[in-house]
Amino acid sequence: MKKRLVVIGNGMAGMRTVEELLAAAPDQYEITVFGAEPYGNYNRILLSSVLCGEKNLGDIVINDREWYDHHGIRLHAGETKAVVRIDRAKKQVHAQDGTSAAYDRLLIATGSNAVKPALPGNDLAGVVSFRDIADVKTMLAYSRSHSKAVVLGGGLLGLEAANGLVQRGMDVTVVHNNEVLLNRQLDKPAAKLLQAALVKRGIHFKMAAQTQALLSDAQGHIRAVSFTDGSELPCDIFVMAVGVRPNISLAQQAGLYCERGIVVNDTLQSYDPSIYAVGECIQHRGDTFGLVAPLFEQAKVCANHLSADGTAHYLTLPTATKLKVTGINLFSVGNFLGDAHSETIHFTDATLGVYKKLVIKAGKLVGAVLYGDTADGSWYQELLEQGQDIAGIREGLVFGKQYVGIG
Repeated sequence: MKKRLVVIGNGMAGMRTVEELLAAAPDQYEITVFGAEPYGNYNRILLSSVLCGEKNLGDIVINDREWYDHHGIRLHAGETKAVVRIDRAKKQVHAQDGTSAAYDRLLIATGSNAVKPALPGNDLAGVVSFRDIADVKTMLAYSRSHSKAVVLGGGLLGLEAANGLVQRGMDVTVVHNNEVLLNRQLDKPAAKLLQAALVKRGIHFKMAAQTQALLSDAQGHIRAVSFTDGSELPCDIFVMAVGVRPNISLAQQAGLYCERGIVVNDTLQSYDPSIYAVGECIQHRGDTFGLVAPLFEQAKVCANHLSADGTAHYLTLPTATKLKVTGINLFSVGNFLGDAHSETIHFTDATLGVYKKLVIKAGKLVGAVLYGDTADGSWYQELLEQGQDIAGIREGLVFGKQYVGIG
């Protein structure tokens, strides 16, 4: 008799785990999936490509409903199918509309929620996040009927949102509370090159700015954004892109041990041995996750244990950052700022718009920032992850793999 696996969350992490499980043990589980969006599984990473017009919604579907049917997976999808309670004693989950399912193993993949800054007016009409298909549809609708957009946040998501809205013809200003764009991924010189490239594309910036309030018109719709320096920006749509927070409320209600995320061990198992968790909702050895590469690795390890192979262990590795804006190449990995015990190698070609910074510590590469020419990014990441001694190739390292005669 098949065991029962219930998956809470129909996103990329949960469904990649199911795909890995089907490949390893296709007949082991009777699988039920609950998702709060009325779709099959889609590639959230490509929402920015839909926003800017490079792809349509059909292009980003990973698994349509027929895929679930083909694999005998029962899919409960839509707002009323969102799971609202886990009964660990009875090993059951209950959805908003009363739908329930019993499990032998439960996989929680509830992802993350957009951080909503505590600003006066954050509940006005025209204030949105950039997390799912519904958000993108809202932004596209505004781009057809309104002209002025303000994006709060100069991180990856904020810049991708701004680029998309500019491509759709809107007048866009990015508001960032730091003087450096992508300040968690880039150093100042690379960030300045990026900002200059985005300004050429028509994006405006208000840097090192402190937002004070979102101002309403008579109909309860946003009309402007005010700042602590006394200035205002007219605004028809305000996009909040200041980060995400693990969605752990369901796990907390069920009494699972959580800190910033659902705490899991190296096999992605929670403190309840029948409950596993993957993706942006988890915390592993103190780390939480927001990029796709670690999520897919977690899926492999989790499926390995769900299939009773039980040999894999998850190890957190440095994750590289890339911006999904066509024509702009940047790459960042590891400790790119360095410290008192590290040294840096720089290469700049202002004419070509190329900037490279490598951080070396104890004879090993520990961080890298590349702008303009990112061809060697994966090689640098490999050197970093493997902890290779680079003494023998140090002099030519910044010029790339081919220069030092490798590959």
